[in-house]
Amino acid sequence: MVTLGQSTAVAAPAPSAENDRLWTLLAPQRLTAVVDIGANPIGGDPPYKPMLEKRLCRLFGFEPQRAALAELNARKSELETYLPYVVGNGERARLRECASPGMTSLLEPDRNVLKHFPGFLDWSRVVADSKIDTRRLDDIGEIDAMEYLKIDVQGSELAIFQNGRGRLADAVAIQTEVSFLPLYKKQPVFGEIDLELRSQGFIPHALTSIDRRMIWPMVGADMFAALHQLIEADAVYVRDFTQADSIGTEPLKHLALVAHHCYGSHDLAAICIQHLVNRKAVARDAGSRYFDLVRATRAGTELRNAVPPTA
Repeated sequence: MVTLGQSTAVAAPAPSAENDRLWTLLAPQRLTAVVDIGANPIGGDPPYKPMLEKRLCRLFGFEPQRAALAELNARKSELETYLPYVVGNGERARLRECASPGMTSLLEPDRNVLKHFPGFLDWSRVVADSKIDTRRLDDIGEIDAMEYLKIDVQGSELAIFQNGRGRLADAVAIQTEVSFLPLYKKQPVFGEIDLELRSQGFIPHALTSIDRRMIWPMVGADMFAALHQLIEADAVYVRDFTQADSIGTEPLKHLALVAHHCYGSHDLAAICIQHLVNRKAVARDAGSRYFDLVRATRAGTELRNAVPPTA
C-alpha cells in the first residue's frame, strides 16, 4: 500500500494562522493547499471559505467562464490564484455555455432526461459552443501541492479523477458533485465516481447537499419544490482513515484541519489527532485539548444562536 508522502512545497504560515487553536495544536509545516475546479461563485460560499478567511489555506482555482473568472479575481486575496484553464482529459473538447451558467459543460445536455423536470430545458439551452483545449490535472504546473480538491464541472468529474491520479495520491479530501441521473449525454453517474475514488483510496464521508426535483407533469407555484427524485448531490470523500498507516503525518494534519473547519466533522478530526498522538507527532495531551476546543466551539455556536429574551 502506498504511503501518502509529504509535499516539497513550502509556504510560511500566514500571521493569523498562528491564532487558530487547531493550527497551533497540530503545527503543520505549511498552509493547506486547496484546488477548486469549477470555482464559479454562483453556487454560494465554497466549503473551504472558513479556512481561507482564517488564512489557513492557499487556493488554486479554475474557472473558464470569463465573467465568473473576472468576479473571482476582483475580490481575491494574495492567497488565491485563479486560472482560466478547462480541466479534463487533456484532449480538445467542446465547451457548451448554457443559459444558466451553472449548467455549462463539456458534455451535451440530454434533453430527453431534462424535459422531465420543470425549468431544466430552459436552463440547459446552449448559448455558445466553442472548441477549447483541456488540461489534465496531473499536468498543471501551477499546482505545487494539493491536499483538498473541490470540484463542480457538470459531468467531467470522472475524466478529471482518472487523469489526476498523480495529484490525488497526495490528497486527503475531495468534495465532488455527483449525479444520480445523467443530465448530459454520456455523463458518468454516482456509482462510477464512487468506484473510481474508492480505487484511489478514498471513502465516502458525507453528503453536504442533496438536490431533489419535482417530476413533470406535476408542478406547483414553486418550481423548485420537490418530492423524492434525486438529481445531484455534493459528496465528500476522505482518505481511508481506517487504513491510517498508509497516510503520512503531514497529510493527517491537513485532513484534521479540513474536517474541522470545512465540515464540522469533529470526530474525523479527532481520529486523525489520535493517530498523530500515537506517532508522537503532536503533544501527548493533544486529544484532550482538541475535545476542549470542540466544547468551546459548540458553546460559542449555541451562544450566537440563542434567541434573546423579549422585553
